[in-house]
Amino acid sequence: MNPPALPFTLEAPLGSAFRLQYHDLGPRERPPRLALVAGLSGLELNGVFVLARLADFLTSLERRGDGPRLRERVLILPAVNLSGLNARSRTWSYEDSDLNRAFPGSEEGDSSQRIAAAVLELTRPAYYRVDVHSSNLDIEELPQVRLYAPNDDERASACLFGLPAILERPLNPHFGASLAHAWRQYGGENFVIQSGLAGQLQPGHCETVFRALLAFLERTDMVEGLSLADMEEDLHYFGLDQTLPLLAGQPGLFVPRIELGRWVQAGERLGSVYDGFGGQVRAEVLAPVGGLVASLRRQPLAYAGDLLVRLLSPRPLDDRLDWLLHDQAQ
Repeated sequence: MNPPALPFTLEAPLGSAFRLQYHDLGPRERPPRLALVAGLSGLELNGVFVLARLADFLTSLERRGDGPRLRERVLILPAVNLSGLNARSRTWSYEDSDLNRAFPGSEEGDSSQRIAAAVLELTRPAYYRVDVHSSNLDIEELPQVRLYAPNDDERASACLFGLPAILERPLNPHFGASLAHAWRQYGGENFVIQSGLAGQLQPGHCETVFRALLAFLERTDMVEGLSLADMEEDLHYFGLDQTLPLLAGQPGLFVPRIELGRWVQAGERLGSVYDGFGGQVRAEVLAPVGGLVASLRRQPLAYAGDLLVRLLSPRPLDDRLDWLLHDQAQ
């Protein structure tokens, strides 16, 4: 039997019509408890792979007569931007538009707006909603939960994923047309999971996020009888005043000297910026404070002002950083 499709069909000038399919798992007589979405960008492969695997795992639970059982209804949309994914393009190719800037969408709009409206209509009845993303082509992100102007329930539930970092952010009007922002008007609890690097499939990050979603399903009692191997959890909650972006003070080739997810000490060398023509070191990037390396530049070519490393400090940052960053020409 074919999986259900959203109430949206795009008739093609030539060939088959486009239909956006999804997985509807668990007891159908109940409203959905959890909705998971990935692949709004055609370059974000990690989320597509994770949600496809999760759908397969939960489907196998439904087919088995014994063992773990899916108690609640779960909706999974592994790949929304099919045209972008197939073309290896970030945007929705029919209008060259960003699907995650089309919400809440419109049933009377262009194809990207109609997709956005259909995705929102399907997922808004769920109490828990998760939007899975990778970063861009330049920056690799440590697997993390991001909350936007959260309530206390969201703060508590974010810990259930067991990911190493939870980042709280204010609402940004520049991203008001994103799915995560559109969900907010319907209540419930909303999360963005960010992990890895766009344009690539990174199995290590995928495994971390897959296990995090299983842990969330188990800890919210949506799956019964699931026995997960103990995970070494070392999660930390970070506010905006605990986030320190280290920017390139001058252009060059950035070579990192540390690994993503490491805790570093103040003064530790994080990387070097080399002159791309002469080869000499133009700047050493040092950690102004101790913290967790949550974001790391993987595209070596860096302009002045580009992000090189993002540190998360266990304590709020203070004004002393002004002269520390100035010394590094940040």
